[in-house]
Amino acid sequence: MSLFVTNLKNYLAATKIKQKYISRKSGIEENKLSRILNGVQEPGCSEMELISTAIGKSINFFLVENPVFKTEYAEYSPKISFYAGNPNSQQTKVADNLLELMENIDLVLSAEGRFLSLE
Repeated sequence: MSLFVTNLKNYLAATKIKQKYISRKSGIEENKLSRILNGVQEPGCSEMELISTAIGKSINFFLVENPVFKTEYAEYSPKISFYAGNPNSQQTKVADNLLELMENIDLVLSAEGRFLSLE
């Protein structure tokens, strides 16, 4: 497994960023991203650039030997709920995607303190 992938996995674990968020933000299919993160497929330069850009970092950020990513932060897990009546399957899928998007946005926005302490 490459240094980039090892550091990326550690960073995602430390910051609680989900693969699905990276996939959507970078445009890399979830299956391909999973293969990259599991060491089955080596990432090319274009994939490393897309992933780094999606996270808001440079490729060089993930090519440092033995980086330290701070993992101590206050847990904040608000519950989001709404009533949608009796949604059909398409509406349920959209609602699930919106809920996941809101959770990821919350993680990213509440991560400012964690990100500042990582650099």
